[in-house]
Amino acid sequence: MKADELRDLTTEELAQKERELKRKLFNLRFQRATGALDNTAELVKTRHDIARVMTLAREKTREARR
Repeated sequence: MKADELRDLTTEELAQKERELKRKLFNLRFQRATGALDNTAELVKTRHDIARVMTLAREKTREARR
């Protein structure tokens, strides 16, 4: 997921995206613990996506305060 794609989303949509990604990360961790996860790189990618969404959400809230 690219930051440019996320910049077009509203703060509510970013919050929804963050919840979806955190749910996905939970499921990936569960799969890893049970030995069902084939692609462990997906964990890192999902964590990076969460950080990207959180960063953009913070930028939007800071801009709104000005």
